[in-house]
Amino acid sequence: MQLKTLEVGPFGTNCIVVHDEGTLDAVVVDPGNDPEVILSWVESAHLKVRALLHTHGHLDHIGATRAVAKATGAKILLHQADRTLYDTLVDQARMFGLRLEPPAPIDRFLEDEQTLDFGPLSCTVLHTPGHSPGAVCFHFREQALVLSGDTLFAGSVGRTDLWGGSHDQLIKSIRQRLMVLDDATRVVTGHGPQTTIGEERAINPFLRGR
Repeated sequence: MQLKTLEVGPFGTNCIVVHDEGTLDAVVVDPGNDPEVILSWVESAHLKVRALLHTHGHLDHIGATRAVAKATGAKILLHQADRTLYDTLVDQARMFGLRLEPPAPIDRFLEDEQTLDFGPLSCTVLHTPGHSPGAVCFHFREQALVLSGDTLFAGSVGRTDLWGGSHDQLIKSIRQRLMVLDDATRVVTGHGPQTTIGEERAINPFLRGR
């Protein structure tokens, strides 16, 4: 399995492309902006994008979903608890002085502990509410990899002052769903640098003693 991180949009979102080097099956996680950048990389690698996975429904993680789905035919997946956020994409964008088209229909809702298989690629959905009601992480168990979205960052955690956010719920989600993973588990976040579960357990000021 190969992973490519593309920093997109004015918020510096990490759009993550995961693919199998044998079959070229791929998933795109959080296509937040700059669809031309995402599609250019996908096309240059000759990938077959099977799905667009979303860690949550904020505009910086769904802004390019319509365009990428239209170009690739990939299915759109999101947790149902973030459907309201997803459906208000245009209003979210307007708050930041941006103009975006309405979102494309969601093809399938994600569920906690659901296993997603796309060719040889396989991951488990971890529902981690706090940053938003429907926030999820994607755990690629065999590769000891977690895509944490805006739930956990290197040295920090996601903000909770937006609609549906809860700091207490966020910390509970991280403690119960992420801190139980092996220390060596690599964490690719929604913004900023990568980290590991062990490093965050040791130094993250929001998780001391957890």
